[in-house]
Amino acid sequence: MKKALLFYMILMSISCQKSSPDHVTPKTTTTSNGMQLDYEKRIDSLLNLMTLEEKIGQMNQYSGFWDATGPSPKAGEDADSKYKDLKKGLVGSMLNVKGVAQIKALQKIAVEDTRLGIPLIFGYDVIHGFKTTGPIPLAESASWDLETIKKSAENAAEETAASGINWTFAPMVDISRDARWGRVMEGAGEDPYLGSKIGVARVQGFQGDDLSSPKTIAACAKHFAAYGFAEAGREYNTADIGTSTLYNIVFPPFKAVTDAGVRTFMNAFNLVNDIPATGNVFLQRDVLKRDWGFNGFIVSDWGSIGEMTTHGYTNSDKQAAELAVKAGSDMDMESSAYVKELAQLVKEGKVEEALIDDAARRILRVKFELGLFEDPYRYCDADYEKTVVGEKSFHDDALDMAKKSIVLLKNENNLLPLKKEGQKIALIGALANDKTSPLGNWRIAADDGSAVSVIEGLNAYSGNTLTYAKGADVLTLDSKLSFVHEVTINETDKSGFSEAVSVAKTSDVVVMVLGEHGLQSGEGRSRTQIDLPGVQQSLLEEIYKVNQNIVLVLTNGRPLAIPWAAEHIPAIVEAWHLGVQSGNAIAQVLYGDYNPSGKLPMTFPKNVGQVPIFYNNKSTGRPDGETNDVVFWSHYIDESNAPLYPFGYGLSYTSFAYKNLTTRKTAARHITVTVELTNTGQVKGKEVVQLYIHDKYASTVRPVKELKGFELVALEPQETKTITFELTEAELGFYTGQGEYIIEPGEFDVFVGGDSNAKLSTTFSLD
Repeated sequence: MKKALLFYMILMSISCQKSSPDHVTPKTTTTSNGMQLDYEKRIDSLLNLMTLEEKIGQMNQYSGFWDATGPSPKAGEDADSKYKDLKKGLVGSMLNVKGVAQIKALQKIAVEDTRLGIPLIFGYDVIHGFKTTGPIPLAESASWDLETIKKSAENAAEETAASGINWTFAPMVDISRDARWGRVMEGAGEDPYLGSKIGVARVQGFQGDDLSSPKTIAACAKHFAAYGFAEAGREYNTADIGTSTLYNIVFPPFKAVTDAGVRTFMNAFNLVNDIPATGNVFLQRDVLKRDWGFNGFIVSDWGSIGEMTTHGYTNSDKQAAELAVKAGSDMDMESSAYVKELAQLVKEGKVEEALIDDAARRILRVKFELGLFEDPYRYCDADYEKTVVGEKSFHDDALDMAKKSIVLLKNENNLLPLKKEGQKIALIGALANDKTSPLGNWRIAADDGSAVSVIEGLNAYSGNTLTYAKGADVLTLDSKLSFVHEVTINETDKSGFSEAVSVAKTSDVVVMVLGEHGLQSGEGRSRTQIDLPGVQQSLLEEIYKVNQNIVLVLTNGRPLAIPWAAEHIPAIVEAWHLGVQSGNAIAQVLYGDYNPSGKLPMTFPKNVGQVPIFYNNKSTGRPDGETNDVVFWSHYIDESNAPLYPFGYGLSYTSFAYKNLTTRKTAARHITVTVELTNTGQVKGKEVVQLYIHDKYASTVRPVKELKGFELVALEPQETKTITFELTEAELGFYTGQGEYIIEPGEFDVFVGGDSNAKLSTTFSLD
């Protein structure tokens, strides 16, 4: 028997008498085979066996560096150094490795060739599906359907786990109000209440009820914190915000997923109060670990420990390692600062070994919870991988999620749904015939060309004559379509315009698929202009000159400023990047086989100059004046303050009416709100009923409206339902700038409707 396996068996049999630290609650969990494992005692036993260097090794994460099923790396290469660390037990985790064969080979080295045989945890960016991609997270959020979002994450976890991976770097729960920031596609939008609910749904979907199940994976809440508030919407930029915004807007989704049991966090690249988040004691030690009682572990973002020197906060990797571990960053992703510097820092007395023990304990705890000590190869069943990855049920669910994510923005004269026969339909736009762009960004396990295109989806309906013309490319033909390369926008080539105009002239209806390519949003994809990229606006206007019966289908990863289209185009559909079933979902909505019910999770501006724009703003001392002749009020002289489309907005093929809004105080800090909703149209539909409150006078100024409840309601034609909301202490209070949650007496307005511009209102008072 190999030495590592001997240590492994000793570990599993030891019952150490050493008690757990006071700040840790020992956790006893029933595993899949019914064994009762007191993790904390076993972790104590293991830590007693480990050298300082081996503990630090658990805090070291490397990206995949060679084909693990082939020969070992050659001496002198960077991969050889990492391979030697792996063999010595100085690696605790790896990322960007996929597939059972690769992961089993690496796990075998960790378990069978190292001194103690401690298994690795394998991480991957499973952002909106693994091989089977669903809608980007921002699109999913437009569904406001928590159960379907949870199911989407559950499917992603099952497919990911079948591929050998047991940890995802998701969900991103950053709140952002700036559509210029490319990573809005990865989150739930601008609102902390909606973002909290969606974050919890995703964590529950990824982690399930039993983290040791081979169908679940550990989730990671990112990026802690304020990453979505990067100045000017520029990726990796400084976040400069007040503590009130931090506690009331940024923190709530992170707190919610902590309470829901998320097992890992990732810190952010940005500065918060002029300190890098990776080295920020306030964020990691004070708020997350002390105040919120988080007992999982924090991983740095890629190289962010080393980047503290680039920020000008540290003078070397050694000092960066010192400040990061003191701040509470437990695992170093790819900067190698910990594995190279921490042992010496402990020996010099600059870092207490207790900090190393705490970080290693947190990492080992999650490994125990995943069942890796019970069976290091529990995620390594090659036959199961072949059966599960890409299975039909995942595609069926991806289609369901995609349809629920679509938002109908405009539908003049009921141009939609399209008639199913007897029409000539022109389909225009390069994105209509693209099978890769609909996958969106952050789909690194998916195959290019695996999405159903819009033309394929529409061709499933045979009653009409469909003619396609590209019109113009979105990107130049020589663009490198890669996650790591810049893309080049087509700003000049209009050679396909004439064909598109000719097709449009002879058609009854024109469907134009325009927007961003899937790689124009995401990490590192900030934009200063958030209109239709390149020559697409010109194409739209040229087609409009010859045929005004246009259905504009937007495919994008962020809110777009499309004021001309909003004024001129009769029907506009927000279709985002919807994943593998994109074309089928769009076609079924356009033809009315699915009645759209999506609502915007972010405000759409009229002009990029309005950004950041969001519904839950604070009132200024001079908020009104649109009818005044004087200029001294809060406004622009060249644009109104109003958005193009507000937060929560979305139409349906039917119509809804709200009436009889009432409030009733059932306890000192408990208000019951009821409203009647009627489907006044001719077809069945779903409406997201939204409740907003306004604390009229408070010790700190409160937003003009705050979302505090929503419910997705399905109604038959002419059917009426009474919807009930409960406002409790959780909804009626707010945080001070010092982080104290308070509830104050006074008057509150309550609004209920189909978006954040809800007009139906009443008031109530808290004593």
